[in-house]
Amino acid sequence: MKSSKEILIASSNKGKIKEFKKLLSNFQLYSMSDLNIDDPIEDGISFVENAIIKAKHGAEQSSKYTIADDSGIVIPDLNYEPGIYSARYAGLGATDKENRLKVINKLKEKNVESLKAYYVCVIVGLNGPSDPFPIVTQGEVHGKVSIISSGDGGFGYDKIFYPNNYSYSMATMDEEIKNKVSHRAIATKKFIENFSNYEIFS
Repeated sequence: MKSSKEILIASSNKGKIKEFKKLLSNFQLYSMSDLNIDDPIEDGISFVENAIIKAKHGAEQSSKYTIADDSGIVIPDLNYEPGIYSARYAGLGATDKENRLKVINKLKEKNVESLKAYYVCVIVGLNGPSDPFPIVTQGEVHGKVSIISSGDGGFGYDKIFYPNNYSYSMATMDEEIKNKVSHRAIATKKFIENFSNYEIFS
């Protein structure tokens, strides 16, 4: 098996990489940009499929143990949008602000200030592109999206997402707290537990 301390994060999203560096601080992490690897085409129809596509691509290009996450926000009353299209909800190359604005406008069209929503993160870990036994974990955090934007931290939809049991947005949340309760934190914790068992039998 490859070095258990070296992991490629199959992403070029700076926000994700920053969070993973906090969550996986015991590992030597590489991003796609560190190794000059281009992003693959994500043409799956679910978070799991897209995470597998990214993990296989990263493992093939890097020859390192690779993990990929596919994540986004789901608003059931908006026909489960943005879902897997969260990063490009307002179009290819859309900024986080443009994506959030599209959600806000959809809420206003419905004449509501907020709607139930949840963040989801699916992580796939592969020892190689042909690894038949990937590690697959999932994390969710439930709450609501609001027309009220607040906070300076985070990325994506954090400024308009208010987790259950919190009176403030994910973007206002202390980084240490977020790295314990976020969808990515939950999925990563499960991944680490599975990865430790995987090493024992490898």
